[in-house]
Amino acid sequence: MANLFSTCPALLSLNFVRTTLHNLREPMAALIDAIDIKRKMFFEFENTPFHCLDVEVSTPTARGGQTLVRIKMRNLLTRAVFDKTFKAGDKFKEPDLEMVPASYLYSDGEGFYFMDQESFETVMLSAEMIGDATDFLAEGLVIQLHKYNGNPIGLQLPPHVEMTVKHTEPGVRGDTSSGSVTKPATLETGLEIRVPLFIKEGEKVKVSTETREFAGRA
Repeated sequence: MANLFSTCPALLSLNFVRTTLHNLREPMAALIDAIDIKRKMFFEFENTPFHCLDVEVSTPTARGGQTLVRIKMRNLLTRAVFDKTFKAGDKFKEPDLEMVPASYLYSDGEGFYFMDQESFETVMLSAEMIGDATDFLAEGLVIQLHKYNGNPIGLQLPPHVEMTVKHTEPGVRGDTSSGSVTKPATLETGLEIRVPLFIKEGEKVKVSTETREFAGRA
């Protein structure tokens, strides 16, 4: 039997139009110039998602020189951090990166478990995906779960977390006279920070996830 489209030019033309319209509806991946990369932005390089931790632009002094962009970048798949220099006009794709809220449940020998707040599914991340964020994972903490091409790959902590002081020595009157205005404290996750003398065991404190320092009472 002859091919239907070879005997029906009208159907062939209609199929061509439908295919063209479908292609036109396909969203084109947005491109980002290296010069436009800012701190905390996400971008894709060599088919891998990255997070910009810091950026420095070097403007040439000589005529004809190129503007260079030095980016401190974290590989979101391996958690490796390194610096790389690009030309200002180098282009990157926007990664197919989705961020959804998820609450921390518990951990075991297999990994760390979170509840996706949108689908209510339990998601497991390996220790490699978590990195040093384990120091802040108190039960119930809500983080941003990273999904790359639909697959969970890691997380992003909030700027501050609230945790309970598990152990700290009482502040002693006169300590301030020696210049010691803080004391060590161990938090519920095992993280050790320095806190003001008035902080007691059992209190909740706010901790900066970036500096790992005391940020106030909760």
